[in-house]
Amino acid sequence: MKKNKFSSWRTILPGMLVLMCSLQAIADVITDWNQRAGDIVVNANIGPLPADRVLAIVQTSVYEAVNAITQRYPVHNVRIDAESGASIQAAVAAANRAVLTELVPVQGAEIEKAYQSVLTTIEDGKAKVAGVRVGEMAAHAVLQLRREDGAFVGESYRPFTQAGQYVPTVIPEAPQWRYRKPWLMTNPEQFRPGPPPALGSELWVRDFNEVKALGRKNSQQRNNEQTEIARFWEEVMPPIYHGIVRSVANIPGREVTQNARLFAAVTQASDDALIAVFDAKYHYGFWRPVTAIRNADIDGNDATERDASWIPFIDTPMHPEYPCAHCIISAAVGTVLQTELGQAPTPLLTTSSKAAGGITRNWNKLDDFMQEVASARIYDGVHYRNSGQVGAEMGKKIAQLAVIKYQLDKQ
Repeated sequence: MKKNKFSSWRTILPGMLVLMCSLQAIADVITDWNQRAGDIVVNANIGPLPADRVLAIVQTSVYEAVNAITQRYPVHNVRIDAESGASIQAAVAAANRAVLTELVPVQGAEIEKAYQSVLTTIEDGKAKVAGVRVGEMAAHAVLQLRREDGAFVGESYRPFTQAGQYVPTVIPEAPQWRYRKPWLMTNPEQFRPGPPPALGSELWVRDFNEVKALGRKNSQQRNNEQTEIARFWEEVMPPIYHGIVRSVANIPGREVTQNARLFAAVTQASDDALIAVFDAKYHYGFWRPVTAIRNADIDGNDATERDASWIPFIDTPMHPEYPCAHCIISAAVGTVLQTELGQAPTPLLTTSSKAAGGITRNWNKLDDFMQEVASARIYDGVHYRNSGQVGAEMGKKIAQLAVIKYQLDKQ
């Protein structure tokens, strides 16, 4: 009897469909652990910059572990050998546990609790053991790769003063961060922008007067919606951006390695964004609105008027103003997501702000999300519009490096 040429496919297809459904079903293990890791890092109170670094190492380790098992994409950071049939769920859990335990040991009990709660849902056997092994191998390899990235170099900021003259004694935030080793950039100053606007320029007058009016603590010109936006984006910890990434990662039909790759690309781009923006901030040392507005009589510009008691809507961050850090991160994240989506419809983008009491905001377009962040920092009274635009352009350039490295334009 002549064999039907489709008979072999009838045998293979059911198995392929089961595998595909399985990979899609466990895609949520990436987003679930991303949320757990974000909560753990926030509760560790290590600050936004170290938190971004930790989560980049976590998500890179997760990607390397998952990709070693599925072998869907090229190797990017470290090469890990995985046994056939290794459990992806176990690998993701083990990678998270290994990185978080080393980098945020203060949360050791919570990390172990999360790990064991997941591990007990996985059937015992060779697949589980192999998965744990590949997750730990990936974590240790990436940790070793980033061990000497400069994050622990001591700061040596020198306050500006004259001998014997008092100046405020709070040391600015992380002046040493600009010396860290990037993930994607060739060096921290690769995308360093030109200088901030000259104080005699029309651009300076526009930005000065806008933030003076809208960013004042008790501004009568900032409306209720703008105030809500300002309060929402007072949040500085990375999970506020990761909620938006999960909005894309949770689209039905996505595969687990695809989501692991997305989070690795996003977190490396945002970590590099902070390196780049702090390089520029401390290179230029541009004054914040509260300083500029209270000293407008010395800027040499008659179109800017001093307000001796002006204070911003939120507390001013303790580092130089130019460019905007929120804006560079949101643009880096948003640009990576735009490439990932390609021509596909944008899902409802959702995230919440701990600073705003857990309130949730939604967007239908990534451009709207990115623009809102830039406007929020003006409403907050801590940034100028030009700084937001410059920061956003830097973030987009860094995002393109992640797109190229992870081939996000190729699904």
